[in-house]
Amino acid sequence: MNQQPTDELKRSLGFWSAISIVIGTIIGSGIFFKQGSVLDSAGTSTLAIAAWVFGGIITLTGGLTVAEIGAQMPYTGGLYVYIENLYGRLLGFLAGWMQVIVYGPAIIASVAGFMSILMANFFGLGPQWRIPLAVITVIAIGVMNLFENKVGAIFSIITTAGKMIPIAAIIIFGLFWGHQNAFGQTVTEIHQSTGGFGVAVLATLFGYDGWILIANLGGEMKNPQKLLPRAIILGITAVLIIYTLITVGILKFLPVNTIHRLGENATAYLAVKAFGAIGGKLLSAGIIISMMGTLNGKMITFPRIVYAMARRHDLPFSRYLAYITPKGKSPVVATMFIIVLATAMMFFFDPDHLSDLCVFTVYCFYLLAFFGIFILRHRNKGPRPFSTPLYPLVPIIAIAGGIFVLVSEVMNDPAGVILFIGIVIVGLPILYIVKRMDQRRMH
Repeated sequence: MNQQPTDELKRSLGFWSAISIVIGTIIGSGIFFKQGSVLDSAGTSTLAIAAWVFGGIITLTGGLTVAEIGAQMPYTGGLYVYIENLYGRLLGFLAGWMQVIVYGPAIIASVAGFMSILMANFFGLGPQWRIPLAVITVIAIGVMNLFENKVGAIFSIITTAGKMIPIAAIIIFGLFWGHQNAFGQTVTEIHQSTGGFGVAVLATLFGYDGWILIANLGGEMKNPQKLLPRAIILGITAVLIIYTLITVGILKFLPVNTIHRLGENATAYLAVKAFGAIGGKLLSAGIIISMMGTLNGKMITFPRIVYAMARRHDLPFSRYLAYITPKGKSPVVATMFIIVLATAMMFFFDPDHLSDLCVFTVYCFYLLAFFGIFILRHRNKGPRPFSTPLYPLVPIIAIAGGIFVLVSEVMNDPAGVILFIGIVIVGLPILYIVKRMDQRRMH
């Protein structure tokens, strides 16, 4: 597995493309749509802010840990490649299968679902338009990524720059013109099933998720050993600061009971209250562009996992899924495959529920990667392109955070957890069938 056959993909991504993909992929719907659910679970504004900070620290320690692993395995495939190198063929396959069948389509469907809520409000359309708007957007962004990877990277840079406008507006207006006390407010009407601080942190992790997706582009970076760790660490740190400021800004401007009552519509309400009807529209447009950037980042990265698996004949119809265009070197069939799965999930799952379940599913394999740093250090005694600072404390915090996520979601939604784990395990007989078919073909 160490010699990855990925030379056919262009190594054209530089530092600004990489860091914009990290920030652009992370900052999307979560910070704008999860404020209500985080607050409901936390119960107070102080604990809600603490949940966003705690979620950011868990994410940063995970990023620092994976950066050391990724610098030593700078190949297309990311987590799929890491798990196979560390634990062997079977777990590696399940890590890839989980991303292409469950996590990738689910997170794309979830972000598109959240974005369609804002788009329907923006255009004055009824709720029946949400799924059609989400489907149209996913298809449009997917089609754009059928071209050379530079097209998606340029779009990522533009949308990352564009999303800073609504973010800055919310932070500045909330901090300087808000009249609420951001700390110490308590939600008076809490549903019995809201879950507590653990579930609040879990909800923030959807907002932070996506940082590892840049690792899927390791085979397309100009200098991945240096570039990958820098992009992950700087990107997550920037997002942690931004998210904390946005949360404080929103809580300074809106009373907690108003946020609780509005739920997913709290940010849209803030935009109109703060900037009037026209200003609110412009701010909503900026948030929609932000989410498009997030979708674009995910649409760039997930087909690369499909491509990496198909190159090794790990998927049905691998011959077609591994196809890349002669000129642009883009995995077009893999991209269309992800579009179809994401579109299907939009019809069966609520975006809020979907977001929690896909975070749980990916953290099962994040945990394996976090433990993997100890395995890798035991194997490789020589110098490393990047070393995780404060080792072993940082990986231990990442592992503890990962366990915290899994336990919280199992307690909160055992039925959903069983469903998603079941979908992952279904990959085992499919791998067996695919490999048997390959053996017959060879004979």
